[in-house]
Amino acid sequence: MSVGSGAASAVLRVGNASGFYGDRFDAVREMLCGGELDVLTGDYLAELTMLILGRDRMKDPGRGYAKTFLRQLEDGLGLAHDRGVKLVTNAGGLNPAGLADAVRELADRVGVPARVAHVEGDDLLAGGPGLGRWGEGVLTANAYLGGAGIAECLRAGADVVVTGRVTDAALVTGAAAAHFGWDRGGSQNLDALAGAVVAGHVLECGTQATGGNYAFFAQEGLDVRRPGFPLAEIHSDGTSVITKHPGTGGAVTVGTVTAQLLYETGGARYAGPDVTARLDSVRLSPDGPDRVRITGADGGSVRGEAPPPTLKAGLTRLGGYRNEVVFVLTGLDIEAKAELVRQQMEEQLAAARPAGGAPAEVRWTLARTDRADAPVQEEASALLRLVVRDGDAETVGRAVSAAAVELALGSYPGFHVTAPPGKGAPYGVFEAAYVDAAEVAHTAVLPDGRRLPVARPSGTRTVVPLADPPLPPPLGQALAPYGPTRRVPLGTVAGARSGDKGGSANIGVWVRDERAWRWLAHTLTTTRLRELLPETVGLEVTRHLLPQLRAVNFVVEGILGDGAASQARFDPQAKALGEWLRSRQVEIPEELL
Repeated sequence: MSVGSGAASAVLRVGNASGFYGDRFDAVREMLCGGELDVLTGDYLAELTMLILGRDRMKDPGRGYAKTFLRQLEDGLGLAHDRGVKLVTNAGGLNPAGLADAVRELADRVGVPARVAHVEGDDLLAGGPGLGRWGEGVLTANAYLGGAGIAECLRAGADVVVTGRVTDAALVTGAAAAHFGWDRGGSQNLDALAGAVVAGHVLECGTQATGGNYAFFAQEGLDVRRPGFPLAEIHSDGTSVITKHPGTGGAVTVGTVTAQLLYETGGARYAGPDVTARLDSVRLSPDGPDRVRITGADGGSVRGEAPPPTLKAGLTRLGGYRNEVVFVLTGLDIEAKAELVRQQMEEQLAAARPAGGAPAEVRWTLARTDRADAPVQEEASALLRLVVRDGDAETVGRAVSAAAVELALGSYPGFHVTAPPGKGAPYGVFEAAYVDAAEVAHTAVLPDGRRLPVARPSGTRTVVPLADPPLPPPLGQALAPYGPTRRVPLGTVAGARSGDKGGSANIGVWVRDERAWRWLAHTLTTTRLRELLPETVGLEVTRHLLPQLRAVNFVVEGILGDGAASQARFDPQAKALGEWLRSRQVEIPEELL
């Protein structure tokens, strides 16, 4: 079954073998050998990854791509060739041309014929306005491209397509557009492209769609010790079925797919460079064991609208240097012990500089993980975390480490730390910007070396947030009381998944039946969220209703500071924010329990 040439088959089977740089190494082999497949994708890039690759490129201009992918191809390239599977990946990172060359060299070395193409144009520092436009200290600046360049490469006969920064779903939309002949020249393909975007969003994080990180894994008794990677069976109208290879671990259920659909999203309009997908039109339904069908509300494809005229760009900078010391406080007088060591450290830090003064930023947090009369010493201990930041490495390095070590015999009783203090480490910051799509030279570099400019969509539309749909009818005749309630964790009835988008985070919360949805929609307001998660007080919180998914999605602005790389928070990528929310106790009607 070929992609991009010849007659298109009715179904395109697209799999995923990587959700991040560092995912399960054997997944490429597992997916190629585990069952029928037409295209295998791999997502290696995240906001934090771009910073890591940027630092790699500073050391060696020939680097800047995900080296893991190249090692996976040492046997994966031959397997893909033997099975007729196309490979599409964003592992090119900041140097897609360099990775494409490396794949060609590998193909020659292992004796596998492979036509390799790549997509470029996302790197906004490679030409054009350059550094001056983005300000001082910019390490990387990359626009999020769509799947059209990938489609051109596949239509030209590529076996392997390497990209730089594209949207995560573009790996799937590009393959589907090439296979089914979709283009971006009119409105007729918008729904189909939107369906492929949704399928791509489900696949992009690998095993998160097959039971990994799934809120109800214990309640539903799922074996998620080694979940299989997902695949999508995509049809010409953009509808799809999410499944996995037979005999692999984990599960594909409406719940696991719902959880991934809510991950790192915002409102109902999910904008991208190919199409704006309407998440409020998505309907999920069981289609047999480990099979979930994705359609629109009317049974056809997800609704699509014209993409915006701008492209999102991700900028990373080196923000300075940070250091961290975690003091362990055990037993009695926890607050007094914390205050003592805090005063001692701050006096030491103030005296550390010749001119006086502490690091530019000093942050203390006390986690009361201790409990009274604990039978295990660790359970009797609290953690006092000191984080310092400054533009000078020495200020947060030796000065902080020496100050902490010198207190070892002259501070609170039971003094010790979780790890020896070290040197200051550089940290990065992330910033989102938007550029006119016309300024970005999206280019497909075909297997024969020809450079093909990728045309922009013929129509665009500024994305305006949708008003929330009407609330569903309340559970009872009046909102309160519902009848007998019980104070239990919210997670007894609600699942959640959260993640980072720059300095903001989203928390998607869903329930599994209509009555619970009617309760959730009326109960979990932004005011109630702030009460349950006090760390969100003072931050902008927006709630979006998604009735088809029985979900509410919250976007919390600024909770992650300058993004995951800055490590501004204990949970820097907000991965567990949703689980914290699920653990909070609320009054839930007994009829829902």
